[in-house]
Amino acid sequence: MGAVHGCYLKYVGLSAISYAGYQLVVGNIGPMESLSVGDARILATSSGAGGGGGRGGYSDLLPLLRLGTATYLGYSTLLNGTIAILFKMKKGMGVLGKNLEEGSIPLWSYLLFSPFHIPTYAYTYVHTLVGKMKVQDGSSKKKKKSPVPVASMVQPGLWVGGCFAHRLNKQWAGIIDLTVEFPERCRDSTLKYLCVPTWDGVPCSPEQLEHAANFAVEAKENWMKLKEQGAVEGEPNILIHCAHGRGRSTTVMCAAMVKMGMYANFEEALEKGIKPGRPVCKLNAMMRKNLTEWQNIYVEGKKGL
Repeated sequence: MGAVHGCYLKYVGLSAISYAGYQLVVGNIGPMESLSVGDARILATSSGAGGGGGRGGYSDLLPLLRLGTATYLGYSTLLNGTIAILFKMKKGMGVLGKNLEEGSIPLWSYLLFSPFHIPTYAYTYVHTLVGKMKVQDGSSKKKKKSPVPVASMVQPGLWVGGCFAHRLNKQWAGIIDLTVEFPERCRDSTLKYLCVPTWDGVPCSPEQLEHAANFAVEAKENWMKLKEQGAVEGEPNILIHCAHGRGRSTTVMCAAMVKMGMYANFEEALEKGIKPGRPVCKLNAMMRKNLTEWQNIYVEGKKGL
């Protein structure tokens, strides 16, 4: 899954798993007796019902736990199903409440949308921990599997990465954050910050690509001006990141490289400028479509002006 493939199915899968869990807990499938809200004891599980002696309090608690679990799983079914629909419609990027200036996600979002946040964080953490990519093994023609870095410098000063790029502990000239689902942990270590929230796998629109590409150029220029004034040292570093550093971030980096005059088109930027430094980077059909439209409007369309 991740940023390129199976994103829609990820949300559908969460909804389906939640629904299966709900059916199991309420007793529609599996060994448990059916829950009945009208029953005073809500019909405890088969193992708890009929138990005597000191087990009465425990068996009375089980129905309440089942009811609470069933309610949560039912809500998860509806929530993740709704997010799957929003993904297909490319709408609702602001529903999670992310602050576009600070990159923070409010507490109410974690509470209200916990059936989305918890599995999303868990999946992304594990994916970052165990993710591998094929790299050239020194002078040998063979390729070996290597851990995927939290962020990779694909060209001098240009970084593509995921939501754990804060582990690099770098000072950034600018950060472009494309996540709707994660807080920005590098906010205090960057001079400029731009958040363009998008669902996992959904690329920026041509207009958003143009805005983000211009932001990258301006962030680099701003650093160089400050360097001349003695306010900063070293060369500027620009980070463009999504959740995993594979699709959404690659899309914007392609546009930024073309805007900086490094490559003539996004295909060249991808194959020559990005993939050699981060082989896991790919573009899905939507990303290629939006980049093609952006290139036709903002690159080819301006050549005759």
